[in-house]
Amino acid sequence: MKILVIQQKRIGDVLTSTILSNNLKKFYPDAAIDYMCYPNCVDVLLQNPNINEIIVLKQDVRKSYPQLMKFISGIRKRKYDVVIDAYSKLETNLITLFSGAKYKISYDKGYSNLFYNHTLKRLKNGTKSELGLAIDNRLMLLKPLIKEPITDYKPKVFLTEAEIEEAKKLLARFGIQEETKPLVMFGILGSEWYKTYPLDKMAKIIDFTVEQLNADIIFNYIPSQKEDALKIYNFCKTETQKNIHFDLYSEGLRPFLALLSQCSMLIGNEGGSVNMAKALSVPTFSLFSPSVDKETWQIFENEKENLSIHLKDLKPEIYEQHDEKYIKEHTFKYFDEYPLELILEKLKQYFRDLGFLKS
Repeated sequence: MKILVIQQKRIGDVLTSTILSNNLKKFYPDAAIDYMCYPNCVDVLLQNPNINEIIVLKQDVRKSYPQLMKFISGIRKRKYDVVIDAYSKLETNLITLFSGAKYKISYDKGYSNLFYNHTLKRLKNGTKSELGLAIDNRLMLLKPLIKEPITDYKPKVFLTEAEIEEAKKLLARFGIQEETKPLVMFGILGSEWYKTYPLDKMAKIIDFTVEQLNADIIFNYIPSQKEDALKIYNFCKTETQKNIHFDLYSEGLRPFLALLSQCSMLIGNEGGSVNMAKALSVPTFSLFSPSVDKETWQIFENEKENLSIHLKDLKPEIYEQHDEKYIKEHTFKYFDEYPLELILEKLKQYFRDLGFLKS
């Protein structure tokens, strides 16, 4: 059997959808399972033993109708038996329709029957399990192929020993030794402006973390974000700055994943880095943007290792008065509604639960 899983766009989405390939390989061990994604997401799929080949859909192909048709022809020649489209946009509608697969599976969007012969209705808010809608809805796409209960529902990142060893060497060059004190990575910046907790308040959370744990701190940022990263650094207390290894960061996603794997925890803005940390079994404490759907991405929060804070949990009445669009347009007004004292109180208890504080 030949199977193609399609998940485009963001790294967190692509990583989360690997639960499809992981379970398909478990139930169909002899199947050849390929995975289609955009170029920027390839690294989270590397070394996954449940993926035979990564198929990259490049920007120039997507933007050119003749090139897209040529790409689709190449997919058809591969003779897939099954295509599972977890993305379900026009480009993947067409890829699936003309794939020639017997099973063409995706979500029910009203028009979906034009492209797929197995469509499933997404679960809505209020119908999710403790896993989160991002997991529940993806597992649902396996129903036409797997009838047995599914228990392997956590995305995983697979690193080589060499990659981990390089990360340890990098830490050692900055004087960070294993198990001397906690190493905390801070996701200081969100992927979008409206997903970024105010910089001055993030600095206060960093100050608090150092006060409580005397932890080594590293920032998750890329060179183009250095100016904002430096603002946060400068907002921090002088004593805190001594614990921040500002110039310690990884260039490239695989080295970043290896570095993250060595951290005691990740704290910061909800997003792709949080999903990657969870896939590496690194504990996470994350802050949701007020306009981001918490029901979808509050995943695996039944476990003490993963905790998040969302305005909807604190002040649900706001969501009865305003829609997501309005809240997004007034993001910083609603970030101000997050009581910093409450965040720090929850963070301190989180440190206790992880065993870093005794009292």
